[in-house]
Amino acid sequence: MNVVFLAPTYPPEMQQYTRGLAEVGVNVFGVADAPKQSLTPTLKSYMADYLQVPRIMDEDDVMERVTSWLRGRSIDRILCNWEPLQIVAARMRDRFGIPGMTEDQVIGFRDKQIMKERVKAAGLRVPFSQRVRNGKEAKEAAERVGFPLIVKPIAGAGSADTYRCDSMQELDVALAKMRHVTEASVEEFIDGEEFTFDTICVGGQPIYMNVAAYLPKPLIARSNEWLSPVIITVRDLAQPKLQGGIALGKGVLKALQMGDGFTHMEWYLTPKGEAVFGEIGCRPGGAHLVDQMNYTSDVDLFREWARVVCWHSFKADATRKYNAAIVFKRALGQGRISRITGLHDYMARFGDWVVEETLLRPGQHRRNWKQTLISDGHILVRHPDWGTAHKMAFAAATDVTLYAGE
Repeated sequence: MNVVFLAPTYPPEMQQYTRGLAEVGVNVFGVADAPKQSLTPTLKSYMADYLQVPRIMDEDDVMERVTSWLRGRSIDRILCNWEPLQIVAARMRDRFGIPGMTEDQVIGFRDKQIMKERVKAAGLRVPFSQRVRNGKEAKEAAERVGFPLIVKPIAGAGSADTYRCDSMQELDVALAKMRHVTEASVEEFIDGEEFTFDTICVGGQPIYMNVAAYLPKPLIARSNEWLSPVIITVRDLAQPKLQGGIALGKGVLKALQMGDGFTHMEWYLTPKGEAVFGEIGCRPGGAHLVDQMNYTSDVDLFREWARVVCWHSFKADATRKYNAAIVFKRALGQGRISRITGLHDYMARFGDWVVEETLLRPGQHRRNWKQTLISDGHILVRHPDWGTAHKMAFAAATDVTLYAGE
């Protein structure tokens, strides 16, 4: 089987999906804008061939170059797990008559307003929302939606350029920060706990499922530098609290005509127990969420995803053994990391349950916390008991501190 995989080099976790494809026995034809000489020998070994394009985000140019490059080759799949290239991958499939999700199907996962309209049409609960293209339309929508509200990009990912507004004045401030955004969604603010619903699907049917809890909510974490965001995968998916969200997620997959592959959905559980749709992508969650899922079940979902999209088969034992918690740390101060406090004591207490610790070390330059959720490194722990995993995660959040620029 011959597979074109867009963006095998970036984001970094895409190299793991490239490995997964190679390990299930397919020939991988990678397409990216990274120079071939910059690829590691290991990554090169996973690919049968590689096309470097000048600008991976130039859809028309990429389409034409790939078309010329593939002339005379037989291709069975065209795949992409990076959000910005989902549409161009679908257009390539449409052009070459390759099996997989069509452009119209992918748009339902990419355009947040179309997404909500299709989910609502299926009788599922979504926040009231309206597409806007300028400040005037945004203010008119705000009058209809009411405050508090959320304003975010139509085609965004994660919580980037997403703002809660409690007044028209706060909306003005948010819009000033979003001048580079061409289309936005103004939507009802939903108050509640926030969870994920992650799947690997065959023909839209989940063959693997995961739920993770955001602590605190992503919007709060994205708005307060001093916080250490925590995400915990839930070992027990059978608990009554989650059933509404899981049922909602399955309904969303049907409404949006999901095909094969990963999905990452976010949903709210209100104080009244109502499950409300947030948004969904037909790609894996970022920020090491797939690593967390792997640690939850001692499985390799990079490989299992590849097996599913190529052969419609999932072979791993995905029994959920642990609650896996990741804690992203942000240094206090700017510049280079100067010291870390609390890490030695933390490892002495919980080290047996720590599976990853990637904190930046003194001398390394801290990252821009606005541009990357992984911030200045993470601590990843797991435990069969939810309460213990939760305790360890929040101990890492409060007791370990990185300082910079001292």
